[in-house]
Amino acid sequence: MRGIVAVATSGGRDSTALLHATAVAAQAQDLQVLALHIHHGLQPDADAWFDHVRTQCERWAVAGLPVRFAGHRLTGRPARGDSIEAWAREARYTALAALARAGGATAVLLAHHRRDQAETFLLQALRGAGVAGLSAMPARVERDGLVWLRPWLDRSRDSIEAYLAQHRLGFIDDGSNTDPRFARNRLRLAVWPALTRAFPDAEVSLGAAARWAQQASRVLDDVAAADLLSCADAGGLRVAAWQALGPDRGANALRLWLRGQVGAAAPASLVARLQGELAGTGPGQWPLGQATLRRYRGRLTCHHARADVESLRRETGLRITRGGRYRLPGWGGELVASRVAEGGVPIAWLAHLDLRARGGGEQFQAGLQRPARSLKKQYQAAGVPEWERDGPLVFSGGQLLFVPGLGIDARVVGLPGQAQLALHWHRLPVTEA
Repeated sequence: MRGIVAVATSGGRDSTALLHATAVAAQAQDLQVLALHIHHGLQPDADAWFDHVRTQCERWAVAGLPVRFAGHRLTGRPARGDSIEAWAREARYTALAALARAGGATAVLLAHHRRDQAETFLLQALRGAGVAGLSAMPARVERDGLVWLRPWLDRSRDSIEAYLAQHRLGFIDDGSNTDPRFARNRLRLAVWPALTRAFPDAEVSLGAAARWAQQASRVLDDVAAADLLSCADAGGLRVAAWQALGPDRGANALRLWLRGQVGAAAPASLVARLQGELAGTGPGQWPLGQATLRRYRGRLTCHHARADVESLRRETGLRITRGGRYRLPGWGGELVASRVAEGGVPIAWLAHLDLRARGGGEQFQAGLQRPARSLKKQYQAAGVPEWERDGPLVFSGGQLLFVPGLGIDARVVGLPGQAQLALHWHRLPVTEA
């Protein structure tokens, strides 16, 4: 089977040159090239551009180049007040990833070149970005199960122009590239000419600065990962241990921890706020995108948005006869039952279960030699925060069997030799509940 490599192409000069060069190189390596084109629906000429790229690929294929076209038309629109650039970029990468996977590609080539990298470095600097932002665009990154490559980051714009002329390649001129509403266009049209007149090597120098920033960013991430070993675990960030790192290493570690929770860089304003407020006492919470950060008993944890369980009918009954996962979308989670030799509930108790919300007055016994106490006191003793007390109480024949966060009531633990199941409550995020 022939290998497949994808190239993202808008039909503009840079991506046209990259697509053609990739197809020529693929001929000698028995590769198939998949040309990915996204129709954003934002320009009146978008239909014509779509047809241009498709026709160009068909013409090259007839001429013997191993290239085929794969296009997608976006149907959404940015919400009122959202950045058109940001919406288009996110929607484009999502569509490119889907097209590449559907076409059997494992790598996607992007046509950014050295001037693009220099412009990105300047824009990030003007926005007050830190080292990670100044790293600009990586030459290689793995995302969405694909490898994204920018093979021309060290290539000049002039060399690309020369390639287009040598092979007489037609391309699209996007009129929106001169629209001053977009920051990159303002930089490119008003600032860049003056900058290169004053500093002819600006493109090379800024590209080198981005590479230095990338190296520094990787080192900072390595330091942060090592620091987090001493102050973070599956239970969250231990605030006292984190404070012991000091302000600078603490901020660096916090940025990496937050990125690990939500998959994106946290705003610098939030990092600064947390540095000033995390040392406080008592519960606290801070918003982080669609998630919420919560401090409780000296730990910072991240809680992702859950399904709108209020709009769902909560399940009132359940039958468990074997180990497995029992989804309860009305409660925003699932009960996980697993076979154990001891410490579980006899399977016979689980055939007819009642699921209830807290009503007040429920008593839970945490151990055989310990008295039954109210759920509120048991939650406090176990350090279960208020926001994790909303799972279903599990009853059988009127007897409380299981409480999320507390476990199995000691009065129903099975005897040696009985077939038993342990129960665990797993809260599901919004995408799964």
